[in-house]
Amino acid sequence: MAFRFQSAVVLVGVLLAVAPAADNAATKAAKKKNPQPISTATYVGGAACSRCHVEIAIHFAKASMGHSLTRVTPDFLKTLPLTPQAGTSYYDANSDHHFEVSAADGKLYQTEFQTSTGKEVFRNTHELGWIIGTGENGFGALLRREGYLFQAPLSFYSKAGQWGLSPGYQNGDYGFNRIIQPGCIYCHSGRPQPVANFAGKYDASAFIQTSIGCENCHGPGSAHVQAMDDGADYEKGKDPTIVNPARLTEQLSDDICMGCHQTGDARVLQPGKTYQDFRPGEPLDKTVSIFQIPPSRENPPQDDHVEHYYSMSLSKCFRASATQPATKQMRCITCHDPHVEPVGSEIPVFYNGKCMSCHTAASCTATQEVRQRTTPADNCIGCHMPKRDVVVISHSSITNHRILAKPDEPFPDEAFAQTTAAMPDLIHINAVGARGSQAATPSALTRLQAYALLELAKPQFHASWLTTLAELETSGPEKTEPENAIVQAALGHRELEAHNLASAIEHLQHSLKLNPLQSVVYVDLSEAEDQSGHVDEAIANAKKAVELDPFVAAMQKTLVFRLINGKHYEEAEAAMEKYLQNFPEDDFMRKMLAMAKQ
Repeated sequence: MAFRFQSAVVLVGVLLAVAPAADNAATKAAKKKNPQPISTATYVGGAACSRCHVEIAIHFAKASMGHSLTRVTPDFLKTLPLTPQAGTSYYDANSDHHFEVSAADGKLYQTEFQTSTGKEVFRNTHELGWIIGTGENGFGALLRREGYLFQAPLSFYSKAGQWGLSPGYQNGDYGFNRIIQPGCIYCHSGRPQPVANFAGKYDASAFIQTSIGCENCHGPGSAHVQAMDDGADYEKGKDPTIVNPARLTEQLSDDICMGCHQTGDARVLQPGKTYQDFRPGEPLDKTVSIFQIPPSRENPPQDDHVEHYYSMSLSKCFRASATQPATKQMRCITCHDPHVEPVGSEIPVFYNGKCMSCHTAASCTATQEVRQRTTPADNCIGCHMPKRDVVVISHSSITNHRILAKPDEPFPDEAFAQTTAAMPDLIHINAVGARGSQAATPSALTRLQAYALLELAKPQFHASWLTTLAELETSGPEKTEPENAIVQAALGHRELEAHNLASAIEHLQHSLKLNPLQSVVYVDLSEAEDQSGHVDEAIANAKKAVELDPFVAAMQKTLVFRLINGKHYEEAEAAMEKYLQNFPEDDFMRKMLAMAKQ
């Protein structure tokens, strides 16, 4: 494809920045003996690393992670597939809406519009600021409005060579209002700057570094840069100023990869933590816990999309290596070198070499005829790690990381015995220490949040949510109920469901007193007040929810309905007009506004 990535030559030019002024000999000697503690290191950016590691930087800039996010510039725009052959116009029959990709004056745009009886019903156009994705399966685009980042409705799919609806848009038309959450952009960029407690809002400079860089895997580099500037010379593998994933334990090394390559079914940030708090070399669970719904023999694990670690953990190679010395235990970087990414005909040769580091040609039991039929011949991963279609992303496929000896190899028994007695309905994938059936039980507060996320789409987890909430409410060393905003909000939601409105209002108000930046709690409180006949209070709380989350359609709709219920018709009409400014694709609200104006 014509999609051109960041130039390595430009990168090298950036690297040759002027070095800091030299210290005197005595100061250097003292710093070499007592380097800055790695625990206090700060982020310095990839250019600082590349002053010494130029060759690695050049290779990395060509690898997928090295161009995971690219700012749209006039020069970069010239490399994008914007010809008629790429299908820059798209019609979605489900919504009866048209979409277009276009360029003008060195800028990239997408448009959504609808026509009826030859006239335009609406037209919504936005400039796109970044391209997200490496191009292997395709790429999408991001835009920014009022400090918030959003996904654009069209993405380019490499296999098809066409623009089409972005992942998720097959389930409904989000227009230009699908918010980019911090947990998502953390894995596609170097150093994003989300605003705390405002999901989807970012600082004036949304990214300190666009694409994934050195420090995403090696940790903040100031201590290392300072030590090298001071002339430090450490033995290989004994540099205390930087994290080398190859020198970590298998679990800590995989935790770095798992931060982005293992989605699970629910992710829960630890109290007070953000994704920016994770430091390579520390347990990932210290920042975020990842949970998976346990598979069954009737419904075995089949999803490869961003489930790489879990798939690998079910392979014979991974499980057999667990009894080997630490240096021989299989991990993500056993096969993957993040600095170098083979392409084209290099791929089979590169990974065959990885396989042969543990196996021999005699290990393969396939006949010579079968081995010669692969493309190219004797392609290990072609047989043992075949690509499979991604259900949630059109025209895309991804490698199955459960390294199979044979295509029909059954799942190991361990795959169906990974839960614990204390938590029989979830697998804590990234537990610290023992994993699987021997894993320690996560805190009740963490479990509560996991069940709350899961029950949104899977009601069967509601009972576990209630049980865990009761555990927090009534007993145990984790009894945080009186002064925990999350628990108070959950108690309020439970009471609202039970129609105990006075109790619900009390808990919800208490939660907001502890943390007033909870839009969903304002929504629950608005509902409780509305059911209690407190119309003005219901409207006031709906307004606060919209103030905190101005681009969530459901919250703005709630406000419209509250205003209508309160007979504030002029204000309701104004709210509908404001709603359609943000969500012009909503045909239902457009019809409501037309009726209101009659």
